[in-house]
Amino acid sequence: MRNVTRISALVGAFGLGFLPSAVTPAAAQVAAPIVMAQGLDNPRGLAFGPDGVLYVVEAGRGGNSALCLPNPGGAPGTRCYGPSGAVTRIASAGVQQRVLIGLPSLAGPTGAEATGPHDLAFGLGLALITVGSGGDPALLTPLKTAGITQFGSLLSVSPTGVVTTLLDVSAYETANNPAGGPIDSNLFGLELQTQAPARALIADAGANALLQVDANLVISTLATFPTRQVPGPGGGPVDMEAVPTSTARGPDGSIYIGELTGFPFPVGGARVYRVPANGGTPVVVATDFTNIIDIAVGADGSAYVLEHDVNGLLQPGSVGRLTKIGPFGARTELAAGLLVAPGKIAIGDDNAVYVTTNSNAAGTGQVLKIAQ
Repeated sequence: MRNVTRISALVGAFGLGFLPSAVTPAAAQVAAPIVMAQGLDNPRGLAFGPDGVLYVVEAGRGGNSALCLPNPGGAPGTRCYGPSGAVTRIASAGVQQRVLIGLPSLAGPTGAEATGPHDLAFGLGLALITVGSGGDPALLTPLKTAGITQFGSLLSVSPTGVVTTLLDVSAYETANNPAGGPIDSNLFGLELQTQAPARALIADAGANALLQVDANLVISTLATFPTRQVPGPGGGPVDMEAVPTSTARGPDGSIYIGELTGFPFPVGGARVYRVPANGGTPVVVATDFTNIIDIAVGADGSAYVLEHDVNGLLQPGSVGRLTKIGPFGARTELAAGLLVAPGKIAIGDDNAVYVTTNSNAAGTGQVLKIAQ
């Protein structure tokens, strides 16, 4: 990452439901979250498979190989390659199994903050996985020379577990750079639209762009997200990038995008944007969030916004927040104070919210179930 109208829509997700924008969420009094899975390595995206079971991608913990790259954005240290990325199947609480291993991962010595498989989606008889990279895709050259080509790519997984690299999405940033600025790609959010026209929607957090991959594997830009000036740590204005992390389709057919924001990651500075179904200029529909890492829309039209760190990434602590937004903008915080460094969410048929936590740590990641 870089420093890193139909009335039904208005009453439901990401429309009138977000007005007024400055609302303090009320805390919902519900049962404590259930630990569905634990011991995960940087768990990120969640999705229910065609078998009705929950799957989670793990970005892994990197490795001890000599294939090491500088951290993106000029951060100190390096991140080294290892085939430690995985997909874990969660049959029920405490019943988990890695069903796909050997996916690429980059991380520092502790395995924290890994880059690797970031999100997954099921449909059309297969699973799709986005594998991030971070920084200029040219930095991946040593890995590609060594035959490791999956970073920055969209993968497919067959029902028998055969992994295929569908296309190098990061190369699109190199060739087109749709948002301008430095060349940067980090595939993060993913959604698969199975009804015609079938397509994958990808939030490229590095490129500050929403991309579409059609059924012929042709990539196009649906939207780019603007850089804004905000007060910096010294008080003077700095340019802050959007860093889109998540994508969800609403009941009106529009696409909704959540932004993490880049440096200086101000509290209350993250927004949700609406993009027309076929692409266009993003429109802000929700404000007053901090470091949005995922968004989702429930079957009843309720919207869910997941914040990675409510105090901002530059401040101590890593407690996130999950906010449910119902009709006419009523905001309710779920599992208040209990979500540490959350990464992604999925809404089950049981209306429970499933959340990855400790999503930036190796060996301590969890999937929690939050009943409503």
